[in-house]
Amino acid sequence: MSRISLALVAAVAAVALAVAPAWAAAPKLVGTVGPDFSIKLTKAGKKVTSLKAGKYTIVVQDKSSIHNFHLKGPGLNKLTSVSYMGNKTWAVTLKKGIYRYVCDPHATSMKGSFTVA
Repeated sequence: MSRISLALVAAVAAVALAVAPAWAAAPKLVGTVGPDFSIKLTKAGKKVTSLKAGKYTIVVQDKSSIHNFHLKGPGLNKLTSVSYMGNKTWAVTLKKGIYRYVCDPHATSMKGSFTVA
C-alpha cells in the first residue's frame, strides 16, 4: 500500500471514530416538575408511556422549591431534593418492568408511570 492510501485509510478511520459516539448517543427523556402542581416525563415532546430497555439520558427540569422529581423502577431510584430548583442530568439504564415517577410531598396527585419492555 502506498503512503497516500495509508494516510487516506487513517483519515477515514479517525472520522469514523469521531462520529461514532454521536450515533451511539442515548435517547433523551425530559422529566419536568412544577412550577404548578404538574409532573411529566416526555420523549421528543410526547408523554412517555412505554420504552425499550436500554440506556437513556434523563434531563430533569425541577421548577419549584416545593416539589421534587423521584423516579423508581427495577434497579433505579433517582431523585431531586424538594428544595432544589434547576436542571439535573441522569445517565440511566432502564430494565424491563414498571417505572414510577412522583413528587414525594404531593404523591397522591403528582405521579406517573411507564413500562419498559
